[in-house]
Amino acid sequence: MGQIRLAAVAAHFGRDLDFDLQRIATLIDHARSSGAALLVLPDAALGGYLADLRHPDPEALPPALDPDCAELKTIQSLAAEMVVCVGYCEADGPRRYNSAVCVTGDGVLGRHRKVHQPPGESVAYEPGAEFAAFDTPVGRLGMLIDYDKTFPESARSLAVDGADIVACLSAWPTSITNRAPRMAQDRQSRLFDLYDQARAAENQVVLVSSNQTGAMGGMRFLGQAKVVGPGGEILARTWSKAGIAVAELDVGQEIANARRVLHHLGERKPSVYREA
Repeated sequence: MGQIRLAAVAAHFGRDLDFDLQRIATLIDHARSSGAALLVLPDAALGGYLADLRHPDPEALPPALDPDCAELKTIQSLAAEMVVCVGYCEADGPRRYNSAVCVTGDGVLGRHRKVHQPPGESVAYEPGAEFAAFDTPVGRLGMLIDYDKTFPESARSLAVDGADIVACLSAWPTSITNRAPRMAQDRQSRLFDLYDQARAAENQVVLVSSNQTGAMGGMRFLGQAKVVGPGGEILARTWSKAGIAVAELDVGQEIANARRVLHHLGERKPSVYREA
């Protein structure tokens, strides 16, 4: 495809869907002005995330939205020629999922339901059951939702399925149990960056990582949106503040360069790995 621009958002989103849609419209407009072909918005950009991860209040959960709801149709329209990934709380009958959808103005390209759940989240959401890549105008892409990226198998599954780009949508907070005086010293801040770089480098793919900022209830979110190259190098980032990290690169060429001598996927030994 040649050179394209990939963009990851750090921003705050709450329960007010109209406000969230206005913010998303502004972010899409800014990304379009920067020439971005792909924009990855955070997890729970429609309706916000949980206010308490350890003991979620069943009466104060994010609004559950139908996959064909008007809000997601609006985002499709706003996306137009761009590829946009966005997170929301998905309603499936009485069940809820922490979900992400990838769209353009032509419709839905792919979906993902968060598979891995930290303690407490199971009160609010059912777990998803698969990782699958899909084709988009910017290349073959797969999605992860925050805690998914803690597990190497998640991104590896997408890479084996042919993903060249992994979009990680997060509502990743600072440490809940061991708060640090400064964000830079926070354990979860360090892990967030470590996982982003490791998942890109071990699979030799491009990773586009978004995250929420600000606070909700007792949760304070990290920001730190970034684009990571297939060697694990951070190409663009927002640090802890709200903003858009934009990097321009030839995805196919960068991956080919990374795999020229050492091709991690091709050099695996699945027959000797334990599955459980």
